[in-house]
Amino acid sequence: MTDQIQLTEAAAKRVAAIANRQGKAPILRLSVDGGGCAGFSYKFELGDLEEGDATAETAGVKLVVDPISLELVQGSAVDFVEDLGGSAFKVTNPNAASGCGCGSSFSV
Repeated sequence: MTDQIQLTEAAAKRVAAIANRQGKAPILRLSVDGGGCAGFSYKFELGDLEEGDATAETAGVKLVVDPISLELVQGSAVDFVEDLGGSAFKVTNPNAASGCGCGSSFSV
């Protein structure tokens, strides 16, 4: 694991299950897009490792972040949570000054 980004065991397990079901490599790409109710939004997709990506690995599953997005999420941890509201990947981002109620967007 790197100190730039982290992938929890719960998130790794969920990514592995999704990747297996779709016949893809267990690589979760986290990126940041402009927009969302707080300014920036997180985007998750199964992807490939690209040159320059920051990488964290847990239980054989990789979390990758491009260099531009890394500036906004460095030091973050990606978890998978299940509660009464449903299930989702959750980013704990120490760089976020504020976020929205749904947890999918943030501002710095």
